[in-house]
Amino acid sequence: IFTFNDYADKYALKPVATWYDEIAPRPVNDGVSHFFDNLAEVSNFGNSLLQWKPAKAGKSLTRFMLNSTVGLLGFFDVAAKVGLPKDTEDFGQTLAAWGVSSGPYLVLPFLGPSTVRDATGRAGDYFASRDVIETTTETSVTLIAVDGVDTRADLLKAEEFIMGDRYLFLRDSYLSRR
Repeated sequence: IFTFNDYADKYALKPVATWYDEIAPRPVNDGVSHFFDNLAEVSNFGNSLLQWKPAKAGKSLTRFMLNSTVGLLGFFDVAAKVGLPKDTEDFGQTLAAWGVSSGPYLVLPFLGPSTVRDATGRAGDYFASRDVIETTTETSVTLIAVDGVDTRADLLKAEEFIMGDRYLFLRDSYLSRR
């Protein structure tokens, strides 16, 4: 799956992300990133509550409300400008807080590095956040694709830090980050 993902990235994802990064003006690129970060605040809120972190939950709810209104659906991160920086909580972290072990490392098609616990968490986060915007299947697929391209474009510069065996570097980086 790692090799499949590498080929998919090399011949499809990276060229599209590079093209997007080159043609999208920085404010548009940043706005798209902020929009998806704002949608993730719903998951951050729920996971903060499930981890018994009420202050973080309140911060995520405030960020979502502020950025959704004053920040024009999240295209502007107004909350960060008023002293509410983004925190990230996901269902994989919630499962860890509940004592679920990470399980073995694995690589998911198109999604990349994960563990069994975090893969389960990704599914939980997806279902928790997909109801934020009531959409058709086509719109959902479009949103997922735009988020994927935007995320990949944001990672273009990080590639220069990969040294040695690509698989080992990405695995170790993922596991140490988690």
